[in-house]
Amino acid sequence: MLCFALAVLALSAAAQTINLFPADAQSQWTRIAIPPSKPVSDIPQWHIDAATRTILCDGNGGHDWLRFNKELGNFTFHLKWRFTPVTTGKANYNSGVFFRNDADGNIWHQAQTTQDGGYIFGLTPVDGKPTSFNLQKDMKENRIKPPGQWNVYDIRCVADTCTLAVNGEIVNTTKVGLQKGYIGLESEGYQITFKDFKVRELP
Repeated sequence: MLCFALAVLALSAAAQTINLFPADAQSQWTRIAIPPSKPVSDIPQWHIDAATRTILCDGNGGHDWLRFNKELGNFTFHLKWRFTPVTTGKANYNSGVFFRNDADGNIWHQAQTTQDGGYIFGLTPVDGKPTSFNLQKDMKENRIKPPGQWNVYDIRCVADTCTLAVNGEIVNTTKVGLQKGYIGLESEGYQITFKDFKVRELP
């Protein structure tokens, strides 16, 4: 954890902060269906609050992702998230944080958010062919807190290497097939709140 924190601090002086919530924040984000060949649900489920730098997803409008419209190269991405506890019925909590996606999400890399753990999986180009991968088995430990409690994700991508830290500890490091792409948030059937966004572009 100490080495990870020192690396982030060392780069911070040269990093350029990205404002995800300008005055026209609504125009900075785009809903895209999963898969992108399907239409986006007409149910307005994403709520962007620029004043509190919070994004709430109702989780009742189908499967899609909310893409921040600036393509990023090298960057760090910090945020917090928590599920709203389900009090009736079965709760198979599911969502995710995307990074290094192409514009429509045909190529995607996700930091999974479930009670089974936070880890990286996705569909990445390998020798020009989209190839699925899943690093759950390589996850060092399940560091996810119960629904209702905040979790902290730190994602760092430099060139083709991306790292996910969950609640202060690195759980996965992997190479991906894109050296630039888009970040975003996933809706997959459960109410989830995201906050405390900090994105910095790195040299």
